[in-house]
Amino acid sequence: MGSDDSYNFVFKVVLIGESGVGKSNLLSRFTKNEFNHDSRTTIGVEFSTRSVHLDNYTIKAQIWDTAGLERYRAITSAYYRGAVGALLVYDISKHLTYESADRWLKELFDHADPHIVVMLVGNKRDLDSLRTVPTEEGKDFAEKRGLMFIETSALDSTNVEEAFNEVLIAIHKKVASREVTRGSICAVTLSNPINEAKEERWNCCKSS
Repeated sequence: MGSDDSYNFVFKVVLIGESGVGKSNLLSRFTKNEFNHDSRTTIGVEFSTRSVHLDNYTIKAQIWDTAGLERYRAITSAYYRGAVGALLVYDISKHLTYESADRWLKELFDHADPHIVVMLVGNKRDLDSLRTVPTEEGKDFAEKRGLMFIETSALDSTNVEEAFNEVLIAIHKKVASREVTRGSICAVTLSNPINEAKEERWNCCKSS
């Protein structure tokens, strides 16, 4: 993974979706290569970072997890502030979690930068025998709304790296092509010492 202190960009990516779809395990699988079978809902906002080397640049991905607040409809606009990427996660074995995707998208676009990169993620692909959301259905939904799409399994690691990396590459393309509005460019600051200080301050967003 390399050292976490030399990087060209910091990208804030948020995880959204219903409770229990596996957001926290996607986060821990990507940032720590861990999976927790006893995933109790944590309360508050958590984020983990991981530096990713792509082509000739290094991105420090700062992945934020709602950590259960979605059950109380209590996610604040601060959670979305500065986000340049989002993974909208549903559970392929629970159709209701997929049906709420439109509502999550609306909330995301109400609060986040309009240029945000969004990927629809059908998680728990290892539960294929219990699948209630066909792959094609998810894919069509994503295509109609201009989202990226992938199916993952945080349990057996399938496509977890790919999901995050594809989002980071897409964000980088937007930044490089200057499609990103001035308002959101602050989230992707070129490496400077202020980033670390910012990170400390962001801790204040956590619920006590």
